Amino acid sequence: MQLKGVQGVTVTDQISEVGTITSQEMTVSLCKNLSIALAKFPKVRLGHFPTPLEPMDRLSEILGGPRLWVKRDDCTGLSSGGNKTRKLEYLMADAQHESADTIITQGATQSNHARQTTAAAAKLGMDCHILLEDRTGSNDPNYILNGNVLLDRLHGASVSKRGNGADMNGEMEGLAERLRQNGRKPYIIPGGGSNQIGALGYVNCARELAEQAAEMGLNIDALVHATGSAGTQAGLVTGLTAIQSAIHLLGIGVRAPQEKQEQMVFDLAVRTADYLGTGLKIERHSVRANTDYVGPGYGMPTEGMIEAVKLLARTEGILFDPVYSGKGLDGLIAQVKEGYFDGMNNVVFLHTGGSAALFGYSSAFELPGYTE
Repeated sequence: MQLKGVQGVTVTDQISEVGTITSQEMTVSLCKNLSIALAKFPKVRLGHFPTPLEPMDRLSEILGGPRLWVKRDDCTGLSSGGNKTRKLEYLMADAQHESADTIITQGATQSNHARQTTAAAAKLGMDCHILLEDRTGSNDPNYILNGNVLLDRLHGASVSKRGNGADMNGEMEGLAERLRQNGRKPYIIPGGGSNQIGALGYVNCARELAEQAAEMGLNIDALVHATGSAGTQAGLVTGLTAIQSAIHLLGIGVRAPQEKQEQMVFDLAVRTADYLGTGLKIERHSVRANTDYVGPGYGMPTEGMIEAVKLLARTEGILFDPVYSGKGLDGLIAQVKEGYFDGMNNVVFLHTGGSAALFGYSSAFELPGYTE
């Protein structure tokens, strides 16, 4: 069944069955329809798009599985790049629509989202207040003040800390109320930029990736990415459903247990589809998360993450971050070795950026010093 969308656009409400091949012509048509549906939402240009889609042939040869590709959302351009740029293009436009003069958001200490939000606020002439939750208990000066935290302050944001387990939404609301009492107009962006507005960025990314693949004559069998606050995966689920894609989407969790992670993604995907306003139906089976690579906790290094980040730096010349994309990469590599992608030819890893966080984790990598 097809439903009428924006300006008479037809968008299917059924996801393609696995194995169904959507013709290039149909893909292009559905992507065009999705673009029209997205065009009704305010958006401000913050990034460099489309981001590159590149093969990782040295890594593919080492692992001996399908051909691996990387979607370079680390190259979005906003303050060293990352996936939050796509979300912020919609969120900051909404903030402007609400006549906001101040942005408030929150994250963990080495938050890529916070860093990109401070940059977006600076670019658009808004004040920015960042609340950082100490989720690791680390006292390493590099972790506390370097990396993303350095860039938060460099972009001119006010940065304050909260203890592990703090009610971060409540803390943001309290700060917003104090600012209102002083005549300011604050706009709160949730952690990770993960609500139905921010998720539109990855609805659009699904379209962008499908169009790139069609132009290259590339049949993508699977798309893998790190999943945390749910917005990236929820947007991808919604976008891939809208274009009837048979791409197998797999999120590698970085924080929550599997059941909780999948439910967060599904709930947000449903809200995003409703917000899109095309009558799209999200199926629960389209949400998959593997949370075996979280390790001791969010932001805490694992041996697999360290080895994965080193491997990609030394084979493909690409930097991944230790909190998010590095653990996703660890999951991708392990799943290739375990045969998860057997029978597939092309698997894309969505690089969500965040290499600035490496400077907050230098001690974790135990790299050698100078040689003679």
